[in-house]
Amino acid sequence: MMWIMIAAGLLLLIVGGEILVRGSVALARRIGVSDLFIGAVLVGFGTSAPELVASLNAVAADSPAIAVGNVIGSNVANLLLVLGTAAVIFPIVTNPKALARDGFIMAGATLILCGLIYFNGFSFVFPLSNGVAIPIAGPLLVTALVCVIIYSFIKDRAATSENSAAQVHKEEAEFIATPMPLIAALPLALSGLVAIVFGADMLIDGCLQLAKTVPWLSEAVVGITVVAIGTSLPELVTCTIAALRQKPDVALGNVLGSNTFNVLGILGITSTVMPFNVPMDQIFIGRDVGALILSLLFLLLFAYTGRKLARWEGAVLLAGYVTYMVLLLR
Repeated sequence: MMWIMIAAGLLLLIVGGEILVRGSVALARRIGVSDLFIGAVLVGFGTSAPELVASLNAVAADSPAIAVGNVIGSNVANLLLVLGTAAVIFPIVTNPKALARDGFIMAGATLILCGLIYFNGFSFVFPLSNGVAIPIAGPLLVTALVCVIIYSFIKDRAATSENSAAQVHKEEAEFIATPMPLIAALPLALSGLVAIVFGADMLIDGCLQLAKTVPWLSEAVVGITVVAIGTSLPELVTCTIAALRQKPDVALGNVLGSNTFNVLGILGITSTVMPFNVPMDQIFIGRDVGALILSLLFLLLFAYTGRKLARWEGAVLLAGYVTYMVLLLR
């Protein structure tokens, strides 16, 4: 029953995430939202929806290790597994302006995450006189996300060059877009959201049972592996298809935006709703935070040298992901 719940939960998350994005993008286009806004904001929210609901469910079930592990594992998987796979299929020529801006923002969000984990920042609250405590980290992360969105949107609207971040975001919207009437787009988006909610609930329940059944398998490891890989599958599918269609720049833009949303949006919203303690007995700085930082450094190094991710560099990223999984599960 445990494996059935995990498999069913992952299936609902994958299918739900895909149809939520497709339905939302189609709906946005029908009501006149620009491709720029869709690519810069809507696609990022949609592809990160499975991670958000899974993390909220994990903290609600008093398993913050799964929530933190989910974001760490998803970001590492996006940088090594997703981009590595896309680059092996078709080399990714990087957009210098998009990489400079979105890559810098993603790197900043990653460093903030590392600091919050090290100092247990997700538990910080501001006590009021009536016994109510206001969370600190969560609202600051969400505010930072809103500022990033506003800044990116203003800069993109002002961009005139084809070699800009705006062009990457527009291509994301065009790649995801599925033409359909308004009467079909709305139910599709809603059904995707429902599937994600039920899928996340089943997945977290199954993963909690798995962590209890296998003594050496901690909740954090389950979050970094099963939950993170499952919630990253929509990005893997999208980026693989983009590479097969020889549109690999869409893959890079998708990952940079998704990783930023994962930190500022997912953990920001989760810790705003329910502040939590980082389980330092399960999240290891040297192994898990180190893997996140190393994956970021390797991506930026490869992307900036030669202004592309070559096939051999994609293979190195994939090898790095396999190595991390072996270290986790040995």
